[in-house]
Amino acid sequence: MPQPERRYVITFGCPDRTGIVARISSFLADHGGWIVEAAYHTDPDTGWFFTRQEVRADSLPFGATELRARFTEIARELGGTTSWRITDTGERKRVVILVSKEGHCLYDLLGRVAAGELDADVAAVIGNHADLAGITRAHGIPFHHVPFPANDPQGKQAAFAQLRQLVDANRPHAVVLARFMQILPPELCADWIGKAINIHHSFLPSFVGARPYHQAHRRGVKLVGATCHYVTADLDAGPIIEQDVIRVDHGDAIGDMVRKGRDVEKAVLARGLRWHLEDRVLVHGNQTVIF
Repeated sequence: MPQPERRYVITFGCPDRTGIVARISSFLADHGGWIVEAAYHTDPDTGWFFTRQEVRADSLPFGATELRARFTEIARELGGTTSWRITDTGERKRVVILVSKEGHCLYDLLGRVAAGELDADVAAVIGNHADLAGITRAHGIPFHHVPFPANDPQGKQAAFAQLRQLVDANRPHAVVLARFMQILPPELCADWIGKAINIHHSFLPSFVGARPYHQAHRRGVKLVGATCHYVTADLDAGPIIEQDVIRVDHGDAIGDMVRKGRDVEKAVLARGLRWHLEDRVLVHGNQTVIF
């Protein structure tokens, strides 16, 4: 199978004004840069401009490090000094997955990675239960069991410290909470900002707590859905990456609703992770632009 063309991906945001596209394009053209994909968006409410561009790596006379150094001046000139990034598709992305007992999201992600549908390496899977160790190791991926003791704040704090050490040792581009049933402490949310991705069902905030599908079934809901979002200290309220729904009706039992909910959770998480790994998600405040 031929190797995909190596590209540099530029994501950039700045206050909107005339001439932004021309300035970036002329900068790249002056160095022979061949733009193969470009997208733009302006948010009239915030007055902010966003762009994502892919450039053929072999069209430039220097590598990604030098491109970043030269683009720094462009970002400063346009007022976007903290809102840009340049990545190299030739560098493999690393993912760490956090799990508990439910395996449907993990099974789906491992299958997509094995099939080449997600272009990333799963560096490790970490679980607060050991239930999913077998399927993880069957894919040749290390599994780490970090138990979280109930009703023991100091023990939980120590568990999060171990979790952080294991995750950070792999220098991941994404930390995926694949039905990981522990709430990350604020300091971890801050350290993994823009990198930790979670999935939750669509019943929040209407049906909070245990057995949400049972609550929804009693109310006769007609849609089951899921939200993929970045993790913040505000529980399940971070910038949204992707959402989807599937219909249910009066003939669906609770088990049918759970099955359909799991199906949509898998699809939404996979799409959200793909867009994150491809640098298609630009975050501004609590909003996202998806290119």
